[in-house]
Amino acid sequence: MIPVIVLGIYLVVVAYIGSVAFRRGKENTEDFFLAGRSIGPMVFFLSIFATNMTAFAIIGSSGQSYRQGIGIYGLMASSSGLVIPLSIFFIGTRLWALGKKFGHMTQVAFFRDRWECDSIGTVIFTLSAVMLVPYMIISIMGGGIVLQDISATKGSAPLIPYQLGCAIVAVVVTVNVFFGGMRGTVWVNIFQTILFLCFGFVAVAVISHAVEGGLSEYMTKLAGNVKTASLLTREKMPERFFWSYTLIPLSSIMFPHMAIMCFSAEKVTAFKRTVIIYPIAIMLIWLPCVFLGVIGAQLIPGLKDPDGILLQLLAKFAPAWLAGLLGAGIISAVMGSDAHQVLALSTMFTKDIFTHYGGREKYGEKGAVFFARAFIVVVTAVAYFIALYLKEKQGIFEIAVRFAFSGFAAMAPVMIAALFWKRSTKYGALASTLFVAGCLVFFAILQNQHKPNEVIWTVGEGANAIKMFALAPNGDLRFWNGFMTVVPMVIGSTICMVLFSLITRPPSAKTIEKYFWKNLKTS
Repeated sequence: MIPVIVLGIYLVVVAYIGSVAFRRGKENTEDFFLAGRSIGPMVFFLSIFATNMTAFAIIGSSGQSYRQGIGIYGLMASSSGLVIPLSIFFIGTRLWALGKKFGHMTQVAFFRDRWECDSIGTVIFTLSAVMLVPYMIISIMGGGIVLQDISATKGSAPLIPYQLGCAIVAVVVTVNVFFGGMRGTVWVNIFQTILFLCFGFVAVAVISHAVEGGLSEYMTKLAGNVKTASLLTREKMPERFFWSYTLIPLSSIMFPHMAIMCFSAEKVTAFKRTVIIYPIAIMLIWLPCVFLGVIGAQLIPGLKDPDGILLQLLAKFAPAWLAGLLGAGIISAVMGSDAHQVLALSTMFTKDIFTHYGGREKYGEKGAVFFARAFIVVVTAVAYFIALYLKEKQGIFEIAVRFAFSGFAAMAPVMIAALFWKRSTKYGALASTLFVAGCLVFFAILQNQHKPNEVIWTVGEGANAIKMFALAPNGDLRFWNGFMTVVPMVIGSTICMVLFSLITRPPSAKTIEKYFWKNLKTS
């Protein structure tokens, strides 16, 4: 019960912070969604980092390193540590400047005005919302796994089953966002980010001290065991699979919650500080989680669900009270990102659908906030029930990469064209959006109709045959002898954006001058 009690105290603190933010807030949409565009530099960094440190980063990375080894750090963390800060600096600062000047709160509002379009903006909203829900799902799944495993006892069912754990996380996140809005979310992020930044190295230190011989001896055992030696190499990661992941971090700035965070900053100095600190923070989170996953492969072999390896290690090697604190560190990362995702969907729905189509004029400013809160409840409930269904179907890592990361990475050309290419048009944006949506549906059908390790389509014969589409052992679709599907999606989206922009009429000279005026400064 001790770990459960510690986690319970943590969840109460999170809910309390949301209630304090509610009392400080104002009943208008700019305050609810952007905290009045008043987020300072350090809070901005803590919040924007927390939005990315999801169950994928904490639980998914350790589970995947359990399966594939230490190369998971190079696969995701190294490229993320470079690409994400650069995208925040070059794209985020320009979004901030335009949002501050023209009052945009979402990327869809910016696209509509930039390309003089209406319905195309609605199409982009729909696809963004559909792709963001899987990201919410893995956060709820991660919370359910944490609460289930931390409350498990030998020989009996866990005190908090997976379904109840998911429900607890969903309710606490809903309450925090429902009452606190952006202000409550970022205040909680300060508390949560500090917690999970402390988690990794404390966990490594405790576990390596508790096991016989320490960390170095177990790494030696891994290297000397034929079955586990590959965990310390890139052997389980084909080259094309490895390099495909360099495109995944492009998704970061296209996630609605990341773009909305960019709009909420008070000054551009917040971005400069974030770019410097972000790569260091990535290392502090990913490196311990990946090492713990690899160590777990030796200490607790044969797990059917490796996503729970961190909690298994804590339960076995850490004191009960410390396991509870470290469990709170893990779940803080899960909930911090989930709160931003829920708030982002609510912001997009309220501003891009409800207000855009006349709801605000009909129901007023308080009515808009009411509908925003109602949408929060509905979308969290949907994500919860899908999380229950997917628990036995797929791991957190696969869900995130297949649906959320690949789709948003393929939408990056749309954002880049809108910000930096005068000749880009709404039809180029529409073509790219429809291409990405079509790819997601097509690839999902292929994965569901075929079995792992099955070759779907080949070109040529013999040794020179090219496997155009084939399924990997984990059921993921591979393209052209091993590339991940994000590769053709990003390339195809870029081609659609360029081709259809060149053959269609550009926006008016007035709009181009508006968004590309010579004295645009991000300061």
